Amino acid sequence: MTDIALPATPLLTADGTPLKTRLKRIERIHQLKSVALILPLILFLALTFLAPIISMMGRSVNNPEVAPAMPHTIAAMHQWNKKDLPGEAAYAALADDLTAMKSDQHQLSEAAKRLNMEIAGYRSLMQKTARKLPFETTPLSYKSALLDIDERWGDPAYWHAIERNASTSTPFYLLASLDYSINDQGEITRSEPEKAIYMEVFGRTFWISAVVTIACLLLGFPLAYLLATLPTRKSNLLMILVLLPFWTSVLVRVAAWIVLLQSGGLINSALLSLGVIEAPLQLVFNRIGVYISMVHILLPYMILPIYSVMKGISPSYVRAAVSLGCHPMRSFWKIYFPLSLAGVGAGGLLVFILCIGYYITPALLGGPKDQMVSYFVAFYTNTTINWGMATALGSLLLLATVILYAVYNRLVGANNLKLG
Repeated sequence: MTDIALPATPLLTADGTPLKTRLKRIERIHQLKSVALILPLILFLALTFLAPIISMMGRSVNNPEVAPAMPHTIAAMHQWNKKDLPGEAAYAALADDLTAMKSDQHQLSEAAKRLNMEIAGYRSLMQKTARKLPFETTPLSYKSALLDIDERWGDPAYWHAIERNASTSTPFYLLASLDYSINDQGEITRSEPEKAIYMEVFGRTFWISAVVTIACLLLGFPLAYLLATLPTRKSNLLMILVLLPFWTSVLVRVAAWIVLLQSGGLINSALLSLGVIEAPLQLVFNRIGVYISMVHILLPYMILPIYSVMKGISPSYVRAAVSLGCHPMRSFWKIYFPLSLAGVGAGGLLVFILCIGYYITPALLGGPKDQMVSYFVAFYTNTTINWGMATALGSLLLLATVILYAVYNRLVGANNLKLG
């Protein structure tokens, strides 16, 4: 048998272009057309999703209040040893900066507000000093003149606060969100116990989210299995009942739970009339009310992903195992349950991520010790107008969400490889 000789020259198209080159060109054109079709969607997502997130993360380290307002003071402190009080030049520069800020009350207010976050009472110190400036005659010693106005200018801690804000970017808000701070020596240290509240808030947020997720899983998994195995007519009717909460506002559902769970509400009244309890139970404005309402609101988000996966699992797998002598419960646990893990993981991740960002339900149904991170984000955004702390807390929530998704993706990938 003789070998067939292949042509030495490459195949050409009708116009003389190599066929391989022509195919690559056609493939490139198709790719460009595909990108052009989805380009509007990419731009829309970039403007409405990525841009706000990047802006939020930038605000968490943005520090524009002090450095532009006190340029001369900051420049005069460059050679400061950070142990003793600054020299005469720094005091003179401070007087000049406060005199200049006196004509711009907004700038003075913002700088004083920012420094007041470092040391309580800094706002009143700056306002008091600015009112006494400028001096009627040039003092022999600016240091003595400022100390005469307020002796706190003789405390190095107030100068350290200015030095820590010499840059227009700062880790202050992110560190504060983790209950850390920067001391006078420039070292990162734990915040004082009375100021260390956010790690407890984050722990509470993750704990509530975990409890709600587990409760939704325990309630949602059997219901999803029932939906997947019932006849179509009954399954559709039950699915309507599952989706019914989606047709009602979250605020309306929370208000309904307040009516049901309050001391004189329907649940306590029914239990009292049946003789089950002798005094009304405290079911609202505490953690119990938060759990009940959040499970009710988020249960469909657990059921639907699990149901969608279960619907694609053939019941013949379990029947085949039972026909071979395997116990039905063991067949379900060894065959059916592993196949449904993708839905369990997706539902759990969805419910948990929605939980950690909840605000309305804990705010209305919970007590002071039941508020989650979103409550403080709203507080700093709407009440104190502290965008730095609000965006720092929001950025940490976003980071937690990304980590959760990465872990889920890794676990699902490893599970798919194992099943494969």
